[in-house]
Amino acid sequence: MDNIFKGIIPPVITAFDKNGYFDEHAQREIISFLLPHVHGFYPTGTYGCGPLMTTEERKRVAEVIVDEVSGKVPVIIHIGSVNTAQVIELAKHAESIGADGVGAIPPYYYNYSQKNLLEYFRSILHATNLPVFAYNNPGLSNNPLEPETVAQLANEGLYGLKDSSFDLVDFYNFINAIKKPGFCFIIGTEAIAAAAVNAGAKGVISGLANIWPELMQKLWLALVNGKTKNAAQLQLKVLEARAVLKTAPTLVVCYEVLRMRGINPGNPRLPFHSLEKGKLKHIRSSFAELGLHFT
Repeated sequence: MDNIFKGIIPPVITAFDKNGYFDEHAQREIISFLLPHVHGFYPTGTYGCGPLMTTEERKRVAEVIVDEVSGKVPVIIHIGSVNTAQVIELAKHAESIGADGVGAIPPYYYNYSQKNLLEYFRSILHATNLPVFAYNNPGLSNNPLEPETVAQLANEGLYGLKDSSFDLVDFYNFINAIKKPGFCFIIGTEAIAAAAVNAGAKGVISGLANIWPELMQKLWLALVNGKTKNAAQLQLKVLEARAVLKTAPTLVVCYEVLRMRGINPGNPRLPFHSLEKGKLKHIRSSFAELGLHFT
């Protein structure tokens, strides 16, 4: 099959109301805002508060996003969990609602062997006919995927890899190890987007794209059109914007900046909480200094 997973893909945040319940209206508003500027969505992952939701909540969020996107761009539902049975249930649900793919971080909390991780991902491959992405995020899972493990899974049907190791050497090692034709490499951060795309990444799952999708879209267009100098300049601007994003918990900043941009993003879920006015003022002015204005 032709690869449909490419370009800028935000790990879209999940909207909650003041009482902590899923806010469907706000979620649809977020999707509507992002849709003209992005090439896909990756919901219910790190930015999407997947670990903070029940199985039924994750299903409902996925249903609303797939419905709102309505086939305009691909949707990869993140299904990763510490509980393999939950992962399998979410994989089957994603296929039933018309999602385009699923992605999963390795199970976290406990330390697992590569053999354990092989069995975990095999259970997903057996549960769904959708394209399956392994999500390598050693910092959050504490269970890094080794290139040989992903290469073995690729031979067994794994469709692609989302790499959030933040390490270009690791990314090159994955590319070198996985020889399956058409295997889809996606870099899981905007921090090294330009270098990763030049190395072979087909897409960028970018947290920054939740709030400044236009900037990430410009970077992508410069990269695919071979405008090397412009891409380098935009990558530096992305790094500057990313530094502002990280002056407070990044997930919370996304909610606040969307609100500044006139979008109703709902609220972060506890134990996250809104930022103080002084911090909000600093974030606003810092983005404005980069030419990123709230109009």
